[in-house]
Amino acid sequence: KNEKVVCIQDDSFNNGFKGMLFIFDANNLVFDINNYNLSSNINPNVIESVIDIALEISKYGREGKKVGTAFIIGSSDILNFSKQLIINPFEYIERDKKNIVDSNIRETIKEFSQLDGVFMIENDGTILSCGTYIDIDTTDLLLHHGLGTRHRNCAAITSKTDSIAIVVSSSGGKVRIFKDGKIIMNI
Repeated sequence: KNEKVVCIQDDSFNNGFKGMLFIFDANNLVFDINNYNLSSNINPNVIESVIDIALEISKYGREGKKVGTAFIIGSSDILNFSKQLIINPFEYIERDKKNIVDSNIRETIKEFSQLDGVFMIENDGTILSCGTYIDIDTTDLLLHHGLGTRHRNCAAITSKTDSIAIVVSSSGGKVRIFKDGKIIMNI
């Protein structure tokens, strides 16, 4: 805490620069879930796992292609605002074998992130569905221009339920976290 981190990058990354120097304030690098009151009824390990997966998808995409996806975490009432677009690949898997914190299914989650729709995840980390369409009214939202349907629908569901949404933008790879209908963090 209260320290600076200095990173030096040489030209081996072929980024067009001879070298780069980054200086970060360590306080801004550390994500404190409690500061944003995200874990009041959501297991913090679930939030951290979803953010880690979202950041991997944001950085690497899938098989060289950019991927946009979203994760809604909340109680099962989030399903009241959704329709299944495809056969839910998680529907018949045993509950203890479809938890987002399980590293054994991490690659499967990233593979399914290519599907249209979102992941619906219960507070304890159980994946309820993927390839899910959010069916919700977005007319009263005040969001930045340029955010698409995925962002608007995720913001809307967090305004109507006690949930959070973690959205990966397909265009810029930015990860945004929504709560109460608003962006509370950009990563």
